[in-house]
Amino acid sequence: MSIKKAVIPAAGFGTRFLPATKAVPKELLPIVDKPTIQYIAEEAIHTGITQVILVTGREKGSIEDHFDVSFELEHHLQTKGKTDLLKLIQDIAGMAQIVSVRQKKPLGLGHAILCARQVVGEHPFAVLLADDIVDAATPCLRQMIDIYNKLEKGIVLAIQEVPRREVSQYGIIAGEQIDDRLYRVTSLVEKPPVSEAPSNLAVIGRYLLPPRIFDVLESLPPGKGGEIQLTDAISRLGETVPVYGYKFEGDRYDAGDKFGFFAANVRFGLRHPKLGPRIREFLLKMAEELKGPTH
Repeated sequence: MSIKKAVIPAAGFGTRFLPATKAVPKELLPIVDKPTIQYIAEEAIHTGITQVILVTGREKGSIEDHFDVSFELEHHLQTKGKTDLLKLIQDIAGMAQIVSVRQKKPLGLGHAILCARQVVGEHPFAVLLADDIVDAATPCLRQMIDIYNKLEKGIVLAIQEVPRREVSQYGIIAGEQIDDRLYRVTSLVEKPPVSEAPSNLAVIGRYLLPPRIFDVLESLPPGKGGEIQLTDAISRLGETVPVYGYKFEGDRYDAGDKFGFFAANVRFGLRHPKLGPRIREFLLKMAEELKGPTH
């Protein structure tokens, strides 16, 4: 079956961005003038996804509101003749079918995925993490689905090389390279110590999963951090179905990290038709200042 459903977990507390995220969901923090979660939803929709399932938590209703119709705002913009802005927000509300479910307790990524089971049903589906922005000519998810359609059906993970010192922050794969960018995964370890990491190939926030993953998640005991780990479920299911790692083409920004968030703002800001020239001028000025005195 073709992949038409995507799950976007968005129930975390956003502690890395406190105090900014005390009252505002981190997924709504803007990269230039667009919330991070909208970039993720657009990647899914531009790939052909027709139903986006948000997994939210308490006090995250504003994420749902962002993708909903806003009659008052539309009326205001219509009255003021701001037709360009009116079309912009109407396009957001009409992006795709958006469904929201609640993760009532913070029990980990695997548990968040499990919360979407009734909506996903018996379909293969995608998972996109809201922290990972991928800037690519061909959407990262599109690249993965193209690979998925050529393989015996199983699991496909997006992977990238990370500095060895950072492997303890990721799920790390071991595997055999079977094509230019494709690996057959033999094992998967969640946040291993540097000395025990099987490679520096890290799983980032894009997954293609079969519906059988739900049965595994439902019976899985808590893992690292006392949470239901998606990595553990993939490892267990990988005993009976093939797991592949695809080294995607594109640049990934961790928008859940302060530096990654800043870097994404600079990258996308440079492309903004009005802000781009001003940001470039500012960066050139800063580069000159950082050089310091020449004599």
